[in-house]
Order: sequence, then structure tokens, then C-alpha cells
Amino acid sequence: MEREAIARQTAKDLLDIQAVFLRPEEPFTWASGIQSPIYCDNRLTLSYPAVRRRIEEAFAALIREKYPDCECLMGTSTSGIPHAAILADMMNLPMGYVRGGEKKHGRNNQIEGKTFPGQKAVVIEDLISTAGSVIEVVEALRDAGTEVLGIVSIVTYGMKKGLEKLAAAHVTNTSLTDFDTIAAVAAETGYIAKDTVKALLTFRDNPSDPAWRKMIV
Repeated sequence: MEREAIARQTAKDLLDIQAVFLRPEEPFTWASGIQSPIYCDNRLTLSYPAVRRRIEEAFAALIREKYPDCECLMGTSTSGIPHAAILADMMNLPMGYVRGGEKKHGRNNQIEGKTFPGQKAVVIEDLISTAGSVIEVVEALRDAGTEVLGIVSIVTYGMKKGLEKLAAAHVTNTSLTDFDTIAAVAAETGYIAKDTVKALLTFRDNPSDPAWRKMIV
């Protein structure tokens, strides 16, 4: 399946199972206080076998295409872990995951699973927004001597801040779908009014600016 078809199918799946909510008239509030028209909970994909299978098959094809030298899959904690585990089984690859911080007991591990210096890994993430947490995972792996080939994720919001952080960290993310595609599919299916798409993309360009809310009819 071509990349655009995968992006549209993934967007449709996420909207259908309500893993993605678009609510521009009654926005969600982020921890930072930012008012957001979108809420994404990709954990729900695990509860729908057909959706889950399409995501893992698309991930596997993407990794084989972009990272044929991949030797290990590393999930982000916690949402990337189940996808990394399923993928590792499908692709017959070693798997591990990276905690948000070191454990406070035992061996004080931050990285769980067997790794070795020079090992080539792909990081599995569910959502990229500002990219802060996934870059911490990449840096932890690099500090341990792992060569991070790249990141693959289910959704990216494509926000400027996130793109800048990824570029500064010299790491590439490739997502199955993105904010723009989700907005377009939502409008085509009647989930949101077509006139709302421009407001959503204005939010995407500058989430901290509430001007997009004035564009909602």
C-alpha cells in the first residue's frame, strides 16, 4: 500500500475507534494550559485487532524499507512498548524499551532489554507532538552506545516545535499518518465541517496562539 493510502487508512481507523477526537468547539486543555482541538489516545488501537494488525503491518513495511539494517526495536514508555513487542515478534527482532527515568531500585535501569554498543535500533512511538519525550529516549539509547537509526510512530502533529527538536537531535521520525491527513479525512467523512480544517491547521502551526478559535463558525 502506498504511503498516502496508509496515512488515510490509519487516519480513518483512528477516527472510527475514537482514538482521535476532534472537538474544536469545545477544546481540550493540555497540562501547559494550551487549548487544543485534538485529543489522541492511540492505546485504544490495541483493543481493535483489525486496526492493530494494519498498524503493525504498516510499521513492519516501513522499517524494512527505511531501515533494512535494523537490529533491535525499542519502545517508548509506555505507549510504544506493546507496538514494539508485537513488531519484534512479527519481524523476529530483539526488543526492549526505555523508561521515562531510571528505576529507583534494583539495577536502576532506564533501558530494559539486552543492548550492546553499536547495536542499530529503531524507536517505536505512538504520538509525536512537541517530541520532547521521544528525544529523551533517543538520547538515553545513544548514551548507552546504541545507534538510533530513526523513529517510527503512528501519528505526528507536525508542529514546528517538534520538527525543530527532532532536527536539533539529528534524528528522523516517520509517521503512518499526520494531523493534516486526520483533519482532511474527518472533513470528508462529515466528522467535522470542511470550513473547520483551516482553523485546525492554524492551531497546528502555532498551538500557543488561540487565534484559531476565532475561526470556528
